[in-house]
Amino acid sequence: MEMNQLVTMNREDRDSKEKAEESQENGRLVAEKSQKVNPGTGQVSNGYPSTSPQSPREGTGAVGDRPGGPGGFRTLVVQQTSLDPPRETWSKKMDFLLSVIGYAVDLGNVWRFPYICYQNGGGAFLLPYLLMAVFGGVPLFYMELALGQFHRSGCISIWKHICPIFKGIGFAICIIALYIAFYYNTIMAWALYYLLSSFRSTLPWTTCTNAWNTANCTHYLSTDLNVSWTNTSISPAEEFYTRQVLQVHLSPGLHQLGAVSWQLALCLLFIFTVVYFSIWKGVKTSGKVVWVTATFPYLVLLILLVRGATLPGAWRGVVFYLQPDWEKLLSTTVWIDAAAQIFFSLGPGFGVLLAFASYNPFHNNCYKDALVTSSVNCLTSFVSGFVIFTVLGYMAEMRQQGVETVAKDAGPSLLFIIYAEAIANMPAATFFAIIFFLMIIMLGLDSTFAGLEGVITAMLDEFPHLLARRREWFVLGLVCVCYLGALSTLTYGGAFVVKLFEEYATGPAVITVVFLEVIAVSWFYGTKRFCNDVQLMLGFSPGLFWRVCWVAICPCFLLFIIGSFLAFPPEVRLFDYVYPFWTTVLGYCIGVSSFICVPSYMVYHLLTTKGTFKQET
Repeated sequence: MEMNQLVTMNREDRDSKEKAEESQENGRLVAEKSQKVNPGTGQVSNGYPSTSPQSPREGTGAVGDRPGGPGGFRTLVVQQTSLDPPRETWSKKMDFLLSVIGYAVDLGNVWRFPYICYQNGGGAFLLPYLLMAVFGGVPLFYMELALGQFHRSGCISIWKHICPIFKGIGFAICIIALYIAFYYNTIMAWALYYLLSSFRSTLPWTTCTNAWNTANCTHYLSTDLNVSWTNTSISPAEEFYTRQVLQVHLSPGLHQLGAVSWQLALCLLFIFTVVYFSIWKGVKTSGKVVWVTATFPYLVLLILLVRGATLPGAWRGVVFYLQPDWEKLLSTTVWIDAAAQIFFSLGPGFGVLLAFASYNPFHNNCYKDALVTSSVNCLTSFVSGFVIFTVLGYMAEMRQQGVETVAKDAGPSLLFIIYAEAIANMPAATFFAIIFFLMIIMLGLDSTFAGLEGVITAMLDEFPHLLARRREWFVLGLVCVCYLGALSTLTYGGAFVVKLFEEYATGPAVITVVFLEVIAVSWFYGTKRFCNDVQLMLGFSPGLFWRVCWVAICPCFLLFIIGSFLAFPPEVRLFDYVYPFWTTVLGYCIGVSSFICVPSYMVYHLLTTKGTFKQET
């Protein structure tokens, strides 16, 4: 009888070891029955083994210890997932880093940061920008990388491990990502149109003799002695952008968008085709693509920086870009712009960092990754300012105007009108036009890869049995939905739709979502518990600075942005079109349509889950 019991116990121990090894391979969470184990080892809540002995006093919440010496029992928190395929991982560490850098460094680094910098005090703006980065942006960036790596889940299913009642945050993030895909890729379609138009000896936006030009078209440079610039004059680059690419003159506004431009529809179709074949197989495929799409923009920025620095008048642009105006720091607008810029530049809250980090090895140093990638992102923004303003100084010199007059356009217009015109007046204009618009496309592709991967990972983790073996078809369906959703941005009034989505549909919603995410992690899941999770992964616990940021500073940082947006809603206008009041209401409705998932799921969870409120949350 004793021999049979001994054999049975040995078999149970052997089976438990096999199950623990399977759970370590898949890295998932479920509760398994209490078993006798070696007191010197443990199993963390995501299925990974703890590499360092944990004393009972260190109770992480992930390992249930019951003291009792060598013969004591310990609860293992693992998951038996032998039927599930092992989770995909990055082929190389560099694939992950380039993917994160490619996601964080996007079109906004090239056009938004330089414009906001000179508008808010030049070099003086760097002070609030760095403060907001250190106390707000980077802590949020680090938090999301650590959460994704520890729990190995997308932005939906991760909440069952943190705080189930906040699961609606994941669904809201996915809807926001779809809205971004509806308009963001259209900007790449514009860049592709420019790229295809660049393969000719004379760039089409340099002359006023084209079919789309008007009588007000004026090609004005200091070398054109017989040409004078008036208040009604329009540059050929502006007419090419507004009348040939966008054809915005054919739409009176958002109330009448007009027909779809077939040229832009084909360009966007090509963009989404590239996107599909880059992400359809997972991070092992996209991780290879980013070796080109994430590094090529840096090569182009270097070339353009050297070329811009050698242009006449470049120094005027640099002085205008960096000359500090310290009085502007007394304005709350400067601090609001700094907070918003660093937030949208680093990009927490879009589910991308959670998704990318979930494919990392458990003991990957995500702390170092957060510091390196966020630093690269901020440095890229700063260098992009030199790339833009050396050329703007050149344009001011050629037009014999002030830099502030040349740099009056913001957003995509800064690239597609001012910078395109400057390139057209350089020697070897065709070459510089081709590499510049290739850079714009690749900057956009990286962000699109990342944004859609966030949605894909979230849905596959939430519905693994339905979608895990049908990834290619799911990605195809997602890309088709994004293309159909983008059709309104391809109409003659599509630029108005892009501006509406950019201002209202994503910004306020995602900031609110991230605010709730920080509150859920810091106050419901618990900062101490989260720091213990980080210690299990990295071997060291986050210091006091990070804890204070997560508990207090980051929520205040986000509330500051939300409050400023509500107190000072932006006056939206594009070209000569001022958005009427009903479009503001429409914009807020689109934004609320994603955020409504959060309270809706809370109500659903409370109604369908049994137990006390503490157990439900």
